[in-house]
Amino acid sequence: MNPGTNFADEPFFPPFRDEGELVASWGEAQLIKYLDGKTELRGGSKEDRLAAHEWISLFWHEAVVGEG
Repeated sequence: MNPGTNFADEPFFPPFRDEGELVASWGEAQLIKYLDGKTELRGGSKEDRLAAHEWISLFWHEAVVGEG
């Protein structure tokens, strides 16, 4: 803090960054849900991602999943 600087000029909280919430995982594949309602499937092998898509189709069929 510099002399003569007002505390009101300094941001108290760092900028917000929505890192998402882990909903489920299969091997290395992770299903992430963000605050805006979007979902993303990140990482994993082909088999992990196939297992994830099967689970999504059975238990969360209304989800639209982006590939990450």
